[in-house]
Amino acid sequence: MSAAINPFLDALSASGPAADRADKMALYGWLVGSWDLEVTEFPENGRPFARPGEWHFGWALEGRAIQDVWMVPSRRAGRHEDAAAHSERYGSTLRVYDPSIDAWHIQWTEPVGQVYLRQIGRKEGARIVQTGTSSDGRGMRWSFNDITPDSFVWRSEVSNDRGETWRVNVEFSARRVA
Repeated sequence: MSAAINPFLDALSASGPAADRADKMALYGWLVGSWDLEVTEFPENGRPFARPGEWHFGWALEGRAIQDVWMVPSRRAGRHEDAAAHSERYGSTLRVYDPSIDAWHIQWTEPVGQVYLRQIGRKEGARIVQTGTSSDGRGMRWSFNDITPDSFVWRSEVSNDRGETWRVNVEFSARRVA
């Protein structure tokens, strides 16, 4: 079944932001499209390693949400049938603006590693910052930095001391491809 005639994809996707909140949707709306990634992981007790990834964003739920699909390594680089054994990731984030708190609810689901996270996202200066608690109870901060129309740097950071200090554990260098 092609995407054009798939009732599920047709009901999920939207052509743009909902008119009643279009201004607020712009915070993440610039991401809509496809991005190539260079993903560098920084293990706490190991050497950094890099691999390619891809990230696709689209309008969803009548334009009241932005959903993405994120995968490392990219499909071009090849993926294994046993994704968990090879530390491959393939997940989706749903971002929904909440007018009552003037912020975004972020829900990340990654079924390969069985990771389910919730965050709150807001603009902070020239970047977008999402905060929450990781599954192991540590502070978690994800941010979009160095934003241009065709590139950005995304960082995942963790804190063991309630946000006093942060350690980068993953960084994406993203380049727009569509």
